Amino acid sequence: MKVIAVMNQKGGVGKTTTTCNLGAAFARRGARVLLIDLDPQAHLSLHLSHDVNAGTPTIYEVLVESLPIEQAVVATASPNLSLLPAHIDLASAELELAGEIGRETLLRNALAEVASRGTHDLVLIDCPPSLGLLSLNGLTAADEVLIPLQAEFFALHGISRLTDVMEKLRRRLKRGPQLLGIALCRMQATTRLAREVEEEARRHFGARVFKTTIRQNVRLAEASSHGQTVFEYDASSLGAKDYTALAAEIAATWEATPVTAAPLAAAATATAPLARTATPAPAKSATPATPATATTPATASTVTNGPAPDTTPRAEPPPRIAPSRAQGSGRSNGTHEPALPAPAAKAVRKRAPKPSPGEPGPASAPAEGPEGSSDRA
Repeated sequence: MKVIAVMNQKGGVGKTTTTCNLGAAFARRGARVLLIDLDPQAHLSLHLSHDVNAGTPTIYEVLVESLPIEQAVVATASPNLSLLPAHIDLASAELELAGEIGRETLLRNALAEVASRGTHDLVLIDCPPSLGLLSLNGLTAADEVLIPLQAEFFALHGISRLTDVMEKLRRRLKRGPQLLGIALCRMQATTRLAREVEEEARRHFGARVFKTTIRQNVRLAEASSHGQTVFEYDASSLGAKDYTALAAEIAATWEATPVTAAPLAAAATATAPLARTATPAPAKSATPATPATATTPATASTVTNGPAPDTTPRAEPPPRIAPSRAQGSGRSNGTHEPALPAPAAKAVRKRAPKPSPGEPGPASAPAEGPEGSSDRA
């Protein structure tokens, strides 16, 4: 007997719809399926048109009063499909079981009796949208976890926390549920957001994301309002076809040779929109560090007993063309062309404008000698 927990801590992603219609799809394949409503909202029970009356046993009596599961299971309108209903009283079970020893394994112990009798082949648990005691019971009792994922950012963000809890259960209980896969629900492939979320999920979780996607289909919502599975309401709808294909893909996964998967924690830390991956610190060298030596201020002499000088060749700066002595003492103008000598530069700045045609030019001044006086013939 296989036990699958359908869980996502975010609500409204399609957990109840997936539990009901996926179970009905397996029942149509000939499997004896038991659906367990572990949500105090009792939406799975309402989905299958089961109204809990006063005194009717539910999952609450199984957990709190240790009632055998077989005494609380009811039949549904679909062949091979049974239901363990829930009631609003289940909301108080966490407080009543707060001091109970082994309270996280109550459902697992109850399912052990069902497995020993061999009355069911598959058990699907509809977990509440939280990580409280009820969800912990569902995870502890499950062999595998199916995560319905709506193509939205917040639904994708909640997977990291869920996979972390599953990894902790493995370490502490020496056994824990494996990740069966991630099913994309309520898909609208025409929107860019849905395509981006699907691409991000497949990039980080790889083959863990099922190839079959559950498309947005109004027949799925209408079937729940009529208290029927989608196969009873409209077996030719897209929702019925998608859940039939998902059941076939899961069955093929069970029949295939199991492959050792990477730890869930590694897959959780890899998701970019979920959490930022911290950069690992550089590994410390095994060689002990050289003790620091007190040195005097840097001088021309070599410091003794200090670290070895850096002999790594350094790149030489690009050469600069300096002006020659014949060009004067002018500075470089920032290019590789030499600067003009100072007298020549002064002459360029003081050059008089050319006279216009017809006007006499200015009288040329006598050249000055080295002493500043006129040059006499």
